[in-house]
Amino acid sequence: MKRRLLLLAAAPALLGAALWLDACHPSPPHNTGVYLLVDTSGSYNRQVRKAEQITLYALTRLQSSDSIAVARIDTGSFTEKDIIAKATFDDRPSAANQQKRAFASHVEKFIDQSAPAPYTDITGGLLQAIEFLNEKHTARKEILILSDMKEELAKGYVRDIPLDLRGFDVVALNVTKLRTDNFDPRLYLARLDEWRARVEKGGGHWRVINDLDRLDGLL
Repeated sequence: MKRRLLLLAAAPALLGAALWLDACHPSPPHNTGVYLLVDTSGSYNRQVRKAEQITLYALTRLQSSDSIAVARIDTGSFTEKDIIAKATFDDRPSAANQQKRAFASHVEKFIDQSAPAPYTDITGGLLQAIEFLNEKHTARKEILILSDMKEELAKGYVRDIPLDLRGFDVVALNVTKLRTDNFDPRLYLARLDEWRARVEKGGGHWRVINDLDRLDGLL
């Protein structure tokens, strides 16, 4: 009985200590970060309009404290200059809605003015996406790539670089088939397999979604 009374007397102090320890160790973040890479090279530039559909879908799914960026893939994509729009949404719903409208407007303007790029630096875009999302410290990190996934580098660009994609989901969207793929489908399959292997080697998770009317599993 005496031991029970001592435990009851000590309970408030133990509870206070537990609360203090909990305050010293804040809960991990639960927010989401999305980075959409849009291929503007060659003939794929005709597909850029689909970036608006993907962006609007993402904006309807993202909440306060979530982050998003849309960037182009062109000749040299490892640069902040290729980021078309970026935002971290406010805790206030009205302010977040204003941010989303402004974001959608920036993307629409980019699409209307998009011009074909001569080369396709997908790796550079991925490196920029990794850097952006890591700086945001989001719990969930998703990189979306709207591209045919055919990388073509200009002379002098070095992209034989490992990708640290631990904790990242990488989703290839609308991977159109090239003319050469029609002659030999193995080229298309090999291209996707090479990217899958590279993403998984970096610790990331790889998916392909070609039907943009079926984005329900995204985000």
